[in-house]
Amino acid sequence: MTDTLVEPIQFQGLRLEDNQLKERKIFLWGQVDDSSAKHVIERLLYLSNQDQEKDITLVINSPGGANTSGMSILDTMDLIPNDVSTVCMGLAASFGALLLLSGTKGKRFAFPHSRIMLHQPHVPGTYQAKATDIGIFASMIERDKKEINRIVSERTGQPLEIVERDTDRDLWLTPTEAQIYGVIDGVLENWR
Repeated sequence: MTDTLVEPIQFQGLRLEDNQLKERKIFLWGQVDDSSAKHVIERLLYLSNQDQEKDITLVINSPGGANTSGMSILDTMDLIPNDVSTVCMGLAASFGALLLLSGTKGKRFAFPHSRIMLHQPHVPGTYQAKATDIGIFASMIERDKKEINRIVSERTGQPLEIVERDTDRDLWLTPTEAQIYGVIDGVLENWR
């Protein structure tokens, strides 16, 4: 009896995702990692291949994650010919916020009660290595920081010096504050 109840729920879940894909909506829910990047990139490429003229919507509820995984999504968004509308539903923090602000200008939105957070890249957990390797790793993180700050500055219109100052620590923004800063272009009043 349990198997009978599980199958329709899984089937309905697949149909729900299929319907969202037909509406050209992709969901990034949770950590930005290799698995979620693969999920998003496959769908971006599929939808772009289906129709290069129609917009694609990326709905984000993410605390961020790995820079390399996030950059692969960002590069794909930039390289496909489609406009990519981004929507924060809940949380867009760290690399989630970078993806949010990397949507097509004029098509970046947030739900009214969502939260957005920008900051400099950081290293989670404990890093153990030889001193020379730690130096190399620190240089890589510094390069990532400069590149991320450049992207934020370019896509928000904020001067680089302001972005560097503001992202030195966690910068938490309401949707209205994010709109003023240039992270988003508007706060959603309805969802269609």
